[in-house]
Parts: sequence; C-alpha cells; structure tokens
Amino acid sequence: MTFFDMPLEQLRAYLPARVEPADFDAFWQGTLDAVRAFALTPKFTAVDYGLRTLETYDVTFCGYGGQPIKGWLLLPRQRSGKLPCVVEYIGYGGGRGYPHDWLFWASAGYGHLVMDTRGQGSSWRRGDTPDLESNEGNPQHPGFMTRGIASPQSYYYRRVFCDAVRAIEAAQAHDAVDAERIAVTGGSQGGGIALAVAGLSPAVRVTMPDVPFLCHYRRATEITDSQPYQEIVRYLMVHREKVEAVFATLAYFDGVNFAARARAQALFSVGLMDEICPPSTVFAAYNHYAGAKDIRIWHYNHHEGGDSYQTLEKAKYLRQVWG
Repeated sequence: MTFFDMPLEQLRAYLPARVEPADFDAFWQGTLDAVRAFALTPKFTAVDYGLRTLETYDVTFCGYGGQPIKGWLLLPRQRSGKLPCVVEYIGYGGGRGYPHDWLFWASAGYGHLVMDTRGQGSSWRRGDTPDLESNEGNPQHPGFMTRGIASPQSYYYRRVFCDAVRAIEAAQAHDAVDAERIAVTGGSQGGGIALAVAGLSPAVRVTMPDVPFLCHYRRATEITDSQPYQEIVRYLMVHREKVEAVFATLAYFDGVNFAARARAQALFSVGLMDEICPPSTVFAAYNHYAGAKDIRIWHYNHHEGGDSYQTLEKAKYLRQVWG
C-alpha cells in the first residue's frame, strides 16, 4: 500500500461536517441509565499464572443488560498507595487471552484492567465473554459490524460501549486503584472504544486511541476495500434500500461524534499507509476532539501504526501527566 489518502497537510486540516442525530445525547444517557440500573457487582478473583512480580485477578462485572463481562486486572506487587489505572480495549476479533499477554502497564507501575469484548475472541486471541443479546433476529453480514444494525437500539456496539464504560467503573471499584486517575487505550477497535468512552464517561482523564477504528464510517466504506469496513459494504450490496438507514444507525456510534464531546487529555496515533483505518478517518476524529490533544504520525506504517514505538510514546505521555 502507498499513500492512498489525502496529503498530510490536508489531513491536518480535515474537519468534515459531523452527521449527528438530534437525540444523540439523550440516547446515550438513557442507555447508560438503563445499564446502571443493574448492580455492577465487580469480582476480582486472584489467579496464579506464574507472574511473580505482578498480582493477577480474573475479573467479572455486569455490563449491558446486567450480563457478565470478563477481564483481567494486573497490579505490581510492590506498590505504595493507590495506583493510576490503564483500562485497555482489544482490537477487532480478539479476546482477553491470558494475563501474560498483558505485562507492560503493570510492569511500568500502573494498574491495568483489560476488558474482554463480548462475542469476540476467536479470530486471533481467545475470549471468554459471550454476546448474550446475539443478533436479535436481524440479518447480518458475517462479523460484528452489521450485527443488529437495523436500529441504534439493537446495534452490537451499543452493548460494547456500555460494557466499556462499566469496565472503567469496575477498575475504580478496586481498592488498589486511584479512581481519579483513569486512562483508557486500545488499538484499532480498541482505539475506537477508548475514544467512545472518553466521550461518554467523565471518569476518563486520559485517552490514548491508536489507529482508531469506528470513526467516520461513510468515508471509510468509500475509500478502502479492507475488512472490517467491507462488512458494511457487503451488507449494503445486498440490502440496497437500506443505505441511509444503516448510516443513520452508525451516526450514534461514530467516534467523530464522541470526540466532539470528550474532554480527557488525548494522545492519538495514525499510520499514513493504513488501509484498514484510513488516515482521514482518524484525523476526522482527532481534529474534532474537544479536549487537549496530540498525535503521533507514523508516515510509512500501515495498521500496525507505531506498534512498540507507540507504546513507548504512551508511557512517556502518562509519565508527563501523572509522574
């Protein structure tokens, strides 16, 4: 892949008009109120995976519909006082795996809660959380992008974003965590989720979305033929009459609209050769982001973005914020 999107000087200025439903805030407030009607009931069960310098907990909490969501919590054994906590969301198709997959943030001295993504975890890393709502009888293209897309009420990511907000609340509930110092991060789908919860939860103080997915959907479907955005394209090839209805649903879940509401300090990343999450879709969210922000641009990289380089950038960023 070459540079297929806009030149960088145009990307820096790219500020497309937001397509936002009139009831966007009411929809999400009502959704979160309904979710919080269920007790969070976080459970942290100590488990031994041979990590001598870290404490490891198998986490369960109640997400959307009061349904159980799994995760891991890792803490440095040597600590004094309550810790800032990084809540991490996973890329498309992956699950929580095992604790030894997630050593960096706890080894750097932070609490680290990793949220399993409901229904996923069979493409590249195992998961343990079913999507109990399933598809509610709606036709869909294989994958998650069109699951329940007939309406915002039934759309799959309504459940995921609610789970993600509750994951923050679960982290705050642990007595080793400083509830006032919560950061969220993730790559691709995980970055899109991190951006969404930054717009939904005032508890988020820092968000670090890497090559975020789930942003500026319509443009993405028009300029890339890569998955997962192609799931939407394939669905609309069959359901030709539903184009406007589909994008009306997706407007409730667009990272550009969450970015316009987010106030947490933010560090984005983008790969200028990224054919999965095109650079203009990332810059659309970044340029609309309402809080203090910065971005790391990886000129000759694809969807891996900065990879380990970006991890170091995030570590330096958090040190600047929290010491």
